[in-house]
Amino acid sequence: MAYRIRTSGFGLSAKSFLDSSARSAMPIRVLPPQLINQIAAGEVVERPASVVKELVENAFDAAARSVDIEVEQGGLRLIRIRDDGCGIAREELPLALSRHATSKIASLEDLERVTSMGFRGEALPSISSVARLTVTSRTRGERCAWRVTADGTGTDFDVQPTAHPEGTTVEVRDLFYNTPARRKFLRSEKTEFSHTETLIKRMALSRFDVGFSLKHDSRTVLNLRPAETQAEIERRLGLVLGDAFLENALTVEFSAAGLKLSGWVGLPTFSRSQADMQFFYVNGRLVRDKLVSYAVKQAYQDVLYHGRQPVYVLYLELDPALVDVNAHPAKLEVRFRDSRMVHDFLFRALHRVLAESKPKASEAEITPLSERRVAGAAAEARFTKPYRQSALPLQVADAIRNYADLYSAPPAKPEPPQEPKPDEHLPPLGFAVAHLHGAFILAESRDGLIVVDAHAAHERITYEKLKEQVRAGSVPSQPLLLPVRIQVSSAEADLAEEASALFETLGIELRRTGPETLMLRALPALLADADGERLVRDVLSDLNQHGQSFRIERSLNEVLAIMACHSSVRANRKLTVPEMNTLLREMEATERSGQCNHGRPTWVELSLKDLNRLFMRGQ
Repeated sequence: MAYRIRTSGFGLSAKSFLDSSARSAMPIRVLPPQLINQIAAGEVVERPASVVKELVENAFDAAARSVDIEVEQGGLRLIRIRDDGCGIAREELPLALSRHATSKIASLEDLERVTSMGFRGEALPSISSVARLTVTSRTRGERCAWRVTADGTGTDFDVQPTAHPEGTTVEVRDLFYNTPARRKFLRSEKTEFSHTETLIKRMALSRFDVGFSLKHDSRTVLNLRPAETQAEIERRLGLVLGDAFLENALTVEFSAAGLKLSGWVGLPTFSRSQADMQFFYVNGRLVRDKLVSYAVKQAYQDVLYHGRQPVYVLYLELDPALVDVNAHPAKLEVRFRDSRMVHDFLFRALHRVLAESKPKASEAEITPLSERRVAGAAAEARFTKPYRQSALPLQVADAIRNYADLYSAPPAKPEPPQEPKPDEHLPPLGFAVAHLHGAFILAESRDGLIVVDAHAAHERITYEKLKEQVRAGSVPSQPLLLPVRIQVSSAEADLAEEASALFETLGIELRRTGPETLMLRALPALLADADGERLVRDVLSDLNQHGQSFRIERSLNEVLAIMACHSSVRANRKLTVPEMNTLLREMEATERSGQCNHGRPTWVELSLKDLNRLFMRGQ
């Protein structure tokens, strides 16, 4: 019987398979140097912005104080990077264009403690394999500079003398001229330049002591002078991120267990629809890291409106031996040796900063960004024991008694507002003067007018107290009427056994009854009606991916949030002045009181300046 081999249709045809098998039988041989460099370039040089990143990082490593970037046609025609760093000696210029030639590491020990931005020695030879490259450099103290050119085709470089100030200039012309297939994947000139502009802004926030200029087609786009004082640093932040960021940012300074976190986080009410204002640096290196994103997301989960993205500029410093920067070809990702410790550190630091973003003493309203910070010493002390909320002045029962008339009694008769004396010290949220439309409290503060959403504010207060009561004791557990058998993989069963103490703490009774079988016998009482099997599977998935899970706590909080919503001040019920002032004082004592449980703001302030502008006073 004869069989016909089909050589067309979907998937790999028989003919193609046979051809590929024949190719795999070819003898093993060493690839030519240019092809080796072009393969490396495929990992390092994705687009013009990738070239700019590698060359600017080299300028950082050369201790440059000024970096000038000039591009033409989005970077396809020309990329020129000039710095005032230490320069490259004449005899080292040919080595700089050779693969795996670097001055930054010399041993495995150096590789395990990398402190420089670059270290592989692949950038220049990779770039020269897909573009026309010229490097001109003059070391400090030398009378002349030296120039070398390369296009990836040779290894014998002709070094020529030339005029040039101290430092280095790298010119990259006609990117991907010899690899047209790569060029086809690039976007328009405008889009490619926007990637470069975004990159420079991000790098400018990693090195405030370095000046940056960026030109596109001879037009100056950015001109950032070195920033050394706090005022200059904030000015650069404003130029890169906008003044609105400065007005809505909290300063972070935390340290514990050899880790240090500094920078700025946006208030929950200052969020974005996309993750375009999230900057994270590890030992000065700009990175994208899933662990970091997860920790930040968890810190914001209770205060951020659904679907919104937080805004932050954060700097993590730790021993270089605790982080592997050799985990990504373009060095955009890192790997932490103790990821659980780093996650917990980031989460607790940001959780605490956001929790303390409640109305402070009235002076805080006019405090500059540089002074709106949490003391590092206090932060370090908090990390020595498990996190607990600070003591609150009223328990839930007290709050219910205070507002009991809102549920049972008819609306109270209006009382005349209590007018404080002008020289009397006012609390952060001032004193109540009116209750509007059964929903909003108007209060006079030292600097203007406070408007409070009474229901949203009371909802947050009640919610925080319920959470504190749950945390004060163990989570009550409720046995299931019928135990639930859950089939899992052997790896998941092992993970469940390892995390048995965690499940018990969360009120879940889960036992392994076979190599790939778990038995669920109890759930937290507040989640008795939840899908227990799905909850367990989700927790195991989190543990496998992140090393920990917040799903149970999040589910409990959702129930508490519903309880808080139903037990809070309802609309269209008139509040008396004492009741309004009691609510204002509770807001000042409650963590995260600036947002309700759904992430919406609970209060806003109109300053005297705002009021004067509205009515054109003084104009």
